[in-house]
Amino acid sequence: MTADAPYDPTSDGELQQEFVEQWRNAAYGCFSSGHKFCREVCPVMQVTRNENHTPTAFHANVVAMEQGAYGIADVAEDYVHCTQCGACELRCPNTLFTGDFYRNRTQTVKLVKAMRALAVDSGVEQPHWKRWIEATVDRRNEPVLEVPVEQERVRDWAEGLDLATGGETVLFVDCEAAFFRTSVARSTAQVLNAAGVEFGLMREQWCCGGPASEMGYTAHARNFAEHNVADWRAIGARRIITLDPHDYITFTEDYPTYFGAAYDFEILHITELVADLVRDGKLTFTQPIERVVTYHDPCRLNKRKGIHESPREILRAIPGLTFKDVDHVTQWSYCSGAGAGLAIEKPEITAEISRRRVTQAADLGVDALVSACVWSERPLSEQGAKLEQPLDVIDLMELVAQAAGVDGRGVTAVRSGGAVAGVRGGEASRGAPEALA
Repeated sequence: MTADAPYDPTSDGELQQEFVEQWRNAAYGCFSSGHKFCREVCPVMQVTRNENHTPTAFHANVVAMEQGAYGIADVAEDYVHCTQCGACELRCPNTLFTGDFYRNRTQTVKLVKAMRALAVDSGVEQPHWKRWIEATVDRRNEPVLEVPVEQERVRDWAEGLDLATGGETVLFVDCEAAFFRTSVARSTAQVLNAAGVEFGLMREQWCCGGPASEMGYTAHARNFAEHNVADWRAIGARRIITLDPHDYITFTEDYPTYFGAAYDFEILHITELVADLVRDGKLTFTQPIERVVTYHDPCRLNKRKGIHESPREILRAIPGLTFKDVDHVTQWSYCSGAGAGLAIEKPEITAEISRRRVTQAADLGVDALVSACVWSERPLSEQGAKLEQPLDVIDLMELVAQAAGVDGRGVTAVRSGGAVAGVRGGEASRGAPEALA
């Protein structure tokens, strides 16, 4: 766009024109509503107070692009400011007023992903995301910082557990749990063993591809997906158990769009499976845990997939535990800030979102915040350790392993004073892109 010539939405080929045609109706639906209910449940907006970072603006930009006022380079940076938590979709009047009858839900998360993909395809890339994805492609796993990430070490977390390779049920361990917070993966495996669940691991597990998809690198995301699905088929897998809500979202939303009807795997999140095992008497809690805890609803479980009952059912079944609940609707506005690459490009915003979350938990008079999302636990742990009264952050499966009387900690279990031992403040954060240099 020049001073003497208005921007032409079709001047960059067909990319932007096709994008606008796909998203214009949703954009006008938001633009014409005008309520802006989404702003105050948005964890990013709560911190930045910048109208450009609101879901309303994300849709309004599409209207402006159609009118020729903006090009992708003008708005791409706005869409960095999103964790893809889905709170805005739930709070949107278009969802609230038509969802029950018409089964309608505003698609802001998909819009953000589509805009990021358009930016990448148009050559407008965010520098830290670009480096992160390049490192992920090189290592076949996300570059979890301050620990070696190499494909040949993706199963090191399972040392001494004598886990099989292959079988009808496969445990998929996300990059953070496989390389950094390995006590979560070990706890999960030992809980499943204790409950008599037969499962194996992949021959060669790569990143799920979800982060690449969320940052706009759709071709790389599909490559990861094709490798993983080929591995599942080669080992006879029919059911995939996930630890990480981000993997769960990727396997239940992205993969079906890649493979269509041929994608016929059952995908379970560990909280749903463990709740069933407890309910059926296959997993019993014999060790009381005398702690006072509250629960952090992972965005991709609660807000995007509606999974909020099973974690609470598990917590209430643990003897000795005092559970101070915050209902799942109130937690629409809560987030760790770790999702969708925000921590990589804007680590300071992630840190503030996490600080507010652990402060909310501490105000309940608890000594631990329990999460079921391993990616949330690093920024939450870092901020919890900084409180006047440090707040421990525990994964739900670590707590379950303790209550079941199995030692889930193992070779690299590392817990010290509410933070993960070896983490030096924010230096080990997922949002420290300088470590990739």
